[in-house]
Amino acid sequence: MSTNEKKQRNEEEYEIVDRSKQGVEGVFIWGQMMPNNEPHDVTFELLGEGRKIADKLNTKLTAVLIGYNVKKWAQELIYRGADRVIVVDHEKLKTFAVLPYTQVIYDIIQKEKPEVFLFGATTFGRELAPRVAARVHTGLSADCTMFDVGDYVNRRKKLKFENVLYMVRPSFGESKLATILCPLNFPQMASARPGIFIPLKRDETRKGEIIDFTPEFSEKDFVVDVLDVNVGGGEQIDLKGAKIIVSGGRGVGEKGFDMLREFVKVLREKGYKAELGASRGAVEAGYISSKHQVGQTGTTVRPDVYIAIGISGAIQHLAGMKESKYIIAINKDHEAPIFSVATFGIVGDYQDVVPIMIEKVRKGEMVFPVTQ
Repeated sequence: MSTNEKKQRNEEEYEIVDRSKQGVEGVFIWGQMMPNNEPHDVTFELLGEGRKIADKLNTKLTAVLIGYNVKKWAQELIYRGADRVIVVDHEKLKTFAVLPYTQVIYDIIQKEKPEVFLFGATTFGRELAPRVAARVHTGLSADCTMFDVGDYVNRRKKLKFENVLYMVRPSFGESKLATILCPLNFPQMASARPGIFIPLKRDETRKGEIIDFTPEFSEKDFVVDVLDVNVGGGEQIDLKGAKIIVSGGRGVGEKGFDMLREFVKVLREKGYKAELGASRGAVEAGYISSKHQVGQTGTTVRPDVYIAIGISGAIQHLAGMKESKYIIAINKDHEAPIFSVATFGIVGDYQDVVPIMIEKVRKGEMVFPVTQ
């Protein structure tokens, strides 16, 4: 008997698990709202990725929108990829509180029985998702950076699961990628790292269904009162919205970041939307705060221009910035991995190169291709 014949015979011995008999269907995402009552960026990112998953599963994509006076955003979520939007609009849900939000999503899961449920791995999402998972007795793959759909064979139990959600996340100190499966419990639940997934383009021709859902609360859902919400404070960094990012690595040193701050300042004076970034090594060395960190463990960015200074180009950092339109790398080591993704590479000491760039920008002799 040939190898292929043996493989075919073995596969025939597996029992195919019919998921339709388990009564689960549909991909759901939590549409997180900001304190200003606008959708969080991660909501649109989840809609983009959720749309891909739903299409592979040949099912519908549903967004769950919770808050107060949020129904006005339901049509926008349809334009961004949703087939259905379940709106839970209640005055008691105006401010995020984990207990009532958990109860609402639990009730929706019990009623709708989704096959997949995704959350953003934001501060609120990291608090909400595990509570929901525990309540419905399913698993949770946290901080995912990739999703796919495929089959899974459990050889010990002689079971074959078709169209399982592949949930991929970094592990072992961000040096490896682990694929996690949860084929026996539903919904298959995961949180997605913000900034990783690309939102779909707004399409006003899309049609969808808007469903009102009335929650049922108990007193125990409100044992914690949110008295006030203060947004802001501290250093405000907008890496995701920057058109130019000047990013420094461990090789720059603490004093070197003063030069990079000067670079960013001059760019802003010339009208560019510029921000200061950093590698994980620079943050761990204490040269700069973690708010500036770019990479898998920091912020994933896609600026028009990314200027990497003294950054060797570890795989975790490259994963967070390689989608930039133009990458300028400055490094003394001509074999540094950063040059493999660079549009333009300068082999040299940043202390010699960066002051020249700053002066040329200041004089208007150096301009950068950025979109408005």
